[in-house]
Amino acid sequence: MKNLIAFFEIPAVDFQRAIDFYESVLDLELTIFEYEHEKMACFVEDGQTMGAIASVPDFNPSAGGVLVHFRCKSIEESIRRARKKGGEVVIPKTRIESDYKGHFAVCMDSEGNRFGLYMDR
Repeated sequence: MKNLIAFFEIPAVDFQRAIDFYESVLDLELTIFEYEHEKMACFVEDGQTMGAIASVPDFNPSAGGVLVHFRCKSIEESIRRARKKGGEVVIPKTRIESDYKGHFAVCMDSEGNRFGLYMDR
């Protein structure tokens, strides 16, 4: 098995605001697709779509749902960008004590979803 995660979707009420939030926080550009009643802004890595922000009827943001962690270069910088775009910090930058596997933080996005940030040592 190459990668356990096949795909993830992050629900958004304000699709453009969510795109702006994640593009800013993660310092990347999302690829946008629009279908009949569905809009997706895709996270692409090495030519593969890993996940998306989704604007679909009855798919609503939640603070208590699945928690996706994004790898980043600097947790501090990503947190600064998140706050600038209306996000909040739920768990500040924390060292992972188990075999010192780096650091993580948990934030709330512009739509009300929790998401994690992860940085190697």
